[in-house]
This record gives sequence, C-alpha cells and structure tokens, in this order.
Amino acid sequence: MRIALIQSNPLVGDLQGNRQRLQQQCLQAAEAGAELALAPELALWGYPPRDLLLQPALRQQQDRQLDQLSGALPPGFGLLLGVVETSGQKLFNAMALVERGGWRLVARKRLLPSYDVFDEQRYFHSGDQPALLSWGGQRLGLTLCEDLWVEPKISGRNAPLCDPIAELQPLKPDLLINLSASPFGQGKAERRRQLAGAAQQRLGCPVLYVNQVGGNDELIFDGNSFVLDATGALQQQLPCGESALQIWDSQSPATPTPPEPLSPEAQLWRMLVLGVQDYARKCGFRKALLGLSGGIDSALVAALAVAALGSQQVRALLMPSPYSSEGSLQDSLALASRLNLATSTVPIEPLMQQYDGSLDPALGQKPEGITAENLQSRIRGTLLMAVANSEGQLLLATGNKSELAVGYCTLYGDMNGGLAVIGDLYKSEVFRLTRWLDSPAAAGERQRCGLPADGPVIGDAILNKPPSAELRPDQKDSDSLPDYPYLDRLLQRFIEEHASPEELIASGEPSDAVQRIWRLLKRSEFKRRQAAPVLKLSARSFGCGWRMPIAARTGAEG
Repeated sequence: MRIALIQSNPLVGDLQGNRQRLQQQCLQAAEAGAELALAPELALWGYPPRDLLLQPALRQQQDRQLDQLSGALPPGFGLLLGVVETSGQKLFNAMALVERGGWRLVARKRLLPSYDVFDEQRYFHSGDQPALLSWGGQRLGLTLCEDLWVEPKISGRNAPLCDPIAELQPLKPDLLINLSASPFGQGKAERRRQLAGAAQQRLGCPVLYVNQVGGNDELIFDGNSFVLDATGALQQQLPCGESALQIWDSQSPATPTPPEPLSPEAQLWRMLVLGVQDYARKCGFRKALLGLSGGIDSALVAALAVAALGSQQVRALLMPSPYSSEGSLQDSLALASRLNLATSTVPIEPLMQQYDGSLDPALGQKPEGITAENLQSRIRGTLLMAVANSEGQLLLATGNKSELAVGYCTLYGDMNGGLAVIGDLYKSEVFRLTRWLDSPAAAGERQRCGLPADGPVIGDAILNKPPSAELRPDQKDSDSLPDYPYLDRLLQRFIEEHASPEELIASGEPSDAVQRIWRLLKRSEFKRRQAAPVLKLSARSFGCGWRMPIAARTGAEG
C-alpha cells in the first residue's frame, strides 16, 4: 500500500481554506500513486479551535466541506483526517474516512488531554471502543494524538484511564495510524518516537504518525511526522517546521533520506521563526516593529523578525535616554546594519522633561526612583504603539521569561506589544541561543532564513555586554537580581518542576534568596495576566497553560 503523509499548516477556523489546501494535497498524492492519505487531528479546523467548537454553524460547515472534499477525490483514493463528530448534544474528537462520493466516521479519540495548554474535556466526550478499519486488504489501527501517550515512563505523566494500544492488541492491526496535533516542546519529538516505538513493539506492526505544523496563537507545531517500520526502525521522517507531503510504500524498502537531525538550538530557532511568521501572517500583519536597545534580548528578537518576515518588512526604533550609553546606540545601529534593518532614532529626554514638569504639581516634586524608571519605559512603549498603529505593524515585545517571572518589566512600557517573542526563554537561554546564532554551527539555519551566512549576526559587543535596563546611571540587572544562571535555576524549579520554597531550601539553596525570588514570582502575576501572548517553547510557559490566581496567599508566605 502507498500512503501519503500530509503534514499541513492550517489556519484555525478557516474550514473552507483548509479544505481547499488539503484537497490539492490529496490530488497531488493521488498523482504520485498513493491510495490513502493521512492528515492531522482536526485537520479542517486547525488545532486548537477552542470555543469555535461551540458554534453549531461551524460544525455544519465542516460537514459541507467534507461533502465537497469527497466529491473532489479520485475514485479508489481515501483520506483519513481528524474531524469533529456531533452526536446529539455530545461532541467527539474523531476521525473520518473520506472517499469519492461520501465520508464516514471511523474512530473517536479515547484520551482527552486537559493539562498544560490542553482543555479537551471542556468540549469533547471520550470514545469507548478501539478503532480498526479495513482498507486495501490491510487492517488499520486508528488512534488520535493522546491515545499514543500511554507509557508513563516515557511520557512523564500518570498512567491513563485506559490504554488504547493494549485494546488494539487482540485486533492484530497490520498498521497503526496516529493523527496528531502535538505542539513543540524541547525534547518532545524524541518522546513521540519513543512512544510510537513502544506501541510498535506491543502491536508488532509499522506505525505512521502524522503531526500538524505551524504556529497558532501561542502554540507552535513542529511537524516531525514519521514512519516506524515493522522492526521499530525509523523508516521515514518528515521535516521540522515545514509543510510537507511524503509517500510511504509498505512494499518498497526505498524511502526518502531523512533530514539531518537538528541541534536543540536549531530547533528553538526554527520554531521561534515559524511562530513569528505564522502569528503575523494568520493575524493579517505583513510588517513588524520593535524597540532596539543595544541589549541582547531586543537583538535576538530583531534577528528573529527579519528571519521570519524579511528585512524590508521590519523596522526598529532607537529611543535613547540620558542614561543610555553611547555603546548601546552604536551597537544597535551596527546590528541594524548587519540585518539590513531600517531604523529611526527618537531621543526621549524631551518627553522625560515634559513628564517631570507635568507631574510636579501632583507629586510636589518631579518623579523619582522606580516611578521615574517606569515612566521612561512607558514613554518608549507609547512611542512604539503610536508608530505601530500609524503604520499597521505588529509590535513585538522583547522581554524574556526571567523578566516576566520576577516582574523585571513595566506594564504599558516594555511589555507593550502584540506578541512576546522570547517570553518563554530564560535569560540564560537567550544567551545560549544568540551565541549559537553567531557560531559556524548556525550557518545553515541563517542561510535558510535569509540572514548573513558569514560573520556574526548579534556581535560580540552585544553578547559580552552586562545586562542593563539603562534607566538610571550605571545600572546593571545584577544590582536588583541574582546572576541570571542562578536566578534561572531557581525559576525553573518553581515553574517547571512545581517546587515549593521549603523544598528548595531543604535541598541546600539559601533561604533568603529562595524566599525573595518566590515573592517576586507571585507578586508579578498581575503583570503576566496582562502580557502579550507568549510563544510556547517549554513544558510550562506563561500564558494559556499557566493558570495562577492574582489575589492569593499560600502557606509558604506565612
């Protein structure tokens, strides 16, 4: 049997457009000799559709699009894709087989994830039967995404309520198919292959895994679809971060050469570029704007924006204050030159003086301390918003995860923007990624997305500069925060590992530092609730997967 794996990049809710693109891919697959095509989970909807699922008109439109799709397929060709099934008052995350002249439901998802960014139990009911489909003389075991995540030692999760793989064993499938919409996470592609490998060993048959690709709001889907043969060996691998179509022939040993494995840094880079590119495109933006400070965060965001949208579509504002070093201004201009990035310089000292004069009567003095520092940030944020509004640009926020965690950021200032590009990268990870970007190891990725293949992109002057907000004379981040490697280690324990202050202190961490960082993390929740959407890269990012109350007190606070 020749089966096409369609790694598609849907626009959420665009049922007609997604159907049209999928239809063209099916015709392409049929011309290449495929008998059956596989498309991802909820392929017509795009994942996650969230509360769009609650609209009956859209569910009816899905059925009409499936009717149109069935009328366009060539005779003898079939398509398996993820759909929404409506049964009375219940919805199911399901799979349909579409053939010439009709379509039918063939499977229901058994395991509904409701953790981290997932909330499927809000919408769907679970299926209660294993699914086996006879097609082309083969017995196809059918599963959807989470149905494969049944090995606690691999998944790192609790044992599921049922085991769809075990239930397929007595049915003896010839192939196992899994249609997924699994977002990117560091190390996650390897876990998927391990889970598929465990299923292959239990069922003794090849596994075909098809995953969605592309950015949808905060989530980035990496694709990385694959085929494991009957021995569990990786026989076919679709690319990371790209739409793709490949044919797998169950009778032929000849398969496409798998792409070279990407390093962790290359994967992060590719996912961030894809996330910016798709967020802008799917929200209707062609251009982007950011503030360029001479620091490493804004430098990385500038490079990502140029890689995603092209240098002609990105503009930067330089907004020096009396506290900005000459080096920062020159470093920003040098970076912009390397990126071929248009800039405008708008000094903010005159506006600072006007604020001082305007606030003097209300305060009895000109603003001082943190108030004065926040005003500088808010002046810059207002200027950026004005330009973005005037020119129809997507404003990119440049803050990192460390800053969002401890509140080292200003509401209505540097937090302004439509997308927080690196809000799920700790400061230490920002340094690691930018050093990789300037290294020879990144030459291929730089060339792939139109950045200079030779020489540095970020540059040593920015890479080696001590981090500073430059809001007062000789200011450094280390004046207010622990060194970032140590700070980030504590934050990772709190955020990703759910550790308590007591656990960290018991493990040998200094009590004063732990309690201080814990207080900062909790006190900054109100800021994070108002932040721009954060592109998710880690196991636990700020945003839709982070559900903390603003007004709360825990036992750890006394």
